[in-house]
Amino acid sequence: MRIWASAHAVDDFFQGLVPAAVPYFVLERHISYADASGLVLAATVGSALPQFGIGLLVDRHHLPWIAPLGVALAGIGAGLAGLLPSYPLIFLALVLSGLGVALFHPPAGRAARTASAGSASAMSWFAAGGSIGAFLAPALVTPALDGLGLGATALFIPPAVLMGFVLFRHQRRCLAPPTAAPTRAGADRMGLFAVLTCVEVIRSTVSVGVTTFVSLYWMSHLGASSALGGLALTLDLAGGVLGTLLGGRIGDRVGLVRAVQLGNVLLLPALIALLLCDNRFLALPLVLLVGVMTGLPFAVLVKLGQDYLPTRPATAAGVTFGLAVSAGGLFMPPLGLIADQYGPRGALVVLAFLPVFAIAASAALRETRTGVTR
Repeated sequence: MRIWASAHAVDDFFQGLVPAAVPYFVLERHISYADASGLVLAATVGSALPQFGIGLLVDRHHLPWIAPLGVALAGIGAGLAGLLPSYPLIFLALVLSGLGVALFHPPAGRAARTASAGSASAMSWFAAGGSIGAFLAPALVTPALDGLGLGATALFIPPAVLMGFVLFRHQRRCLAPPTAAPTRAGADRMGLFAVLTCVEVIRSTVSVGVTTFVSLYWMSHLGASSALGGLALTLDLAGGVLGTLLGGRIGDRVGLVRAVQLGNVLLLPALIALLLCDNRFLALPLVLLVGVMTGLPFAVLVKLGQDYLPTRPATAAGVTFGLAVSAGGLFMPPLGLIADQYGPRGALVVLAFLPVFAIAASAALRETRTGVTR
């Protein structure tokens, strides 16, 4: 689990790099909010669309090179984005980075399910690895881009390539091809999995929207510096790490479905409280709270999704870790248009209504006793 959690941190660092770099594309390249949110869409298109197909492929074949290649591509694409001179080339580089993310999640999610032995707490450590990577992104990217400009994104390519090499060696040394077909641990429940996917898409839209606009909200509405805006984004992502770990423990104690429902219910007042606070310093603990509530059901949804599809753990991981989480980026261009018209606060106000739909959808989820498929 340690090696997979570490690789997950490196991989998802580059998902966090994109929203952290968005304000600098606005300031240095003078692009609109709509174009800036389009960069989030680029990474989303690359990571969301291939997830299902990659998951099916990994469930059927032993392909140890896919996850290492994914980590390397995620870093190369995101790292090159700050160096490229034109918007179309930047867009394509972020699509490549997103494709790397798509290649990583299904095989990594399958391996983590086996290592977790059915524990939501154990799965939360793997999920938290990704949250930690996304959390570290603004903490490292913001000062680098402040000091060196957008070209500093290239500094983050070598760690991705190195992690890809380490993971490939680990796969070669420690993981043997499966010798038998996966054990059927219960029937697939596609209806419940579809409902769960809807819940995760809604939550993903909130999560990606907050990380995309929170720095700009601090700077444009609260009158803060770019450094304080970067701190707000860092606190939001740090809250996601804490919420992911906390959610795993809650899921093991009260049940997976109740943990998901609790996170949806508590996210609504957290967002409202953030929008009601107009002090740029007092709002910082509130954005941390929003991050906690956003992250609370994350690992639980992944574990529950694999329980709903016990015969297809990589496919389930591809959808829950990848497609559904990344799909939130598909809604960023409309939110960017709202931000162009009403400012980043207008986009956050729209996002504050979405937990109501997640609460309604999660009421249809049901617990399952599906075991672990090895």
